[in-house]
Amino acid sequence: MTGPVSTKGAVLAVVSAVAVLASTTTGCGSETPGRPVAAQQSTITEYVSAVLATLLPEPSQFPARYPAVVLPQEAAAQAVGDLTGVPRGATVLPRDCAPPPQDFGPDRTAVAVGTDNDSRATLTVELTRTTVPLSVLREQLARCGQMRVSATGTTTSVRTELQDPPRTDAEDALALRRTVRPDAGRTGLTESMYTLVGQVGDVRITVTYMTFSDAEPDTAAVREVFATTVEKVRAA
Repeated sequence: MTGPVSTKGAVLAVVSAVAVLASTTTGCGSETPGRPVAAQQSTITEYVSAVLATLLPEPSQFPARYPAVVLPQEAAAQAVGDLTGVPRGATVLPRDCAPPPQDFGPDRTAVAVGTDNDSRATLTVELTRTTVPLSVLREQLARCGQMRVSATGTTTSVRTELQDPPRTDAEDALALRRTVRPDAGRTGLTESMYTLVGQVGDVRITVTYMTFSDAEPDTAAVREVFATTVEKVRAA
């Protein structure tokens, strides 16, 4: 991925590929009755032995309007860069707000993407192996609400806001809203995202709704797929 403009092209390419291959809702802070609120995780004490790719939800477990496919390694790396707003090789200011390096090797990262072909919004499930507790990510997000990201001469502004965490069976969880905008006066698409992140043992579960409009996110779909994935990882 070479920069925010080409990043949007990569996302649209993934969206097109997906198209071919195939409770109470009160806002971003809403919660599902009957599920506990996860405690904040400070250490990783368990290892999930199952292969990550087998823990992704099946395409049939995505809402029907989001036909889904599992991404190959290179496409997975591109998709993750889109969802953080930081493509590979980009410069981030403040520097300590950059996402940590990520291993996209076998059984280190697995990604599935479902696409609503009418709105061209995506619903992405990312599973990663990590020895870093979710509390570290929460702390970084709390102090990095605004970043400037530069790649190949193009700069974007990335704004991230923590939301009320979901009720979940995960060991720890958080929610966030993120917007990626091109610099004033520059062309490019604005990305809007709603994300739930959870941790079960050494597996981090990230489910993100992304759109190129100001429409409200499909929080119900995110919560549904997040709960399905958490349950699958916990059962492994």
